[in-house]
Amino acid sequence: MYKVEVTHNQDLSFSVKAGESEFEVDAKGKGLTPLDAFLSGLGSCIGVYIRKYAEGSKLKLENFKVNVSAELSREPKLFFQQISVEIDLKPCLMDERRQKALLEFIKNCPVHNTLKSNPEIEFKLIC
Repeated sequence: MYKVEVTHNQDLSFSVKAGESEFEVDAKGKGLTPLDAFLSGLGSCIGVYIRKYAEGSKLKLENFKVNVSAELSREPKLFFQQISVEIDLKPCLMDERRQKALLEFIKNCPVHNTLKSNPEIEFKLIC
């Protein structure tokens, strides 16, 4: 099971603890915003799957970048209407067949699969 603990600091600032790691989230933009953290999770997961593909295929993919951008709806209920992922592999040393295989492989990223699956989210108050 994966678990994170989010603790309110002050105003719109929070400490996020995941295992032994900790980082700050601030909705006013004094660090990662919650939406930045969400998109960075997707981009990082895709990055892990790019590395897994490269290792399994004996490809040398170093220093690549995954750029994730999204459009937020303009009216309530706010949500990302579209998320775009751009993978910069320059210089690209793969033929078209391998490129397609890589794109199919990275779609196995659990964050991507979760977004596509529209998971049920349960809320519970502890008072």
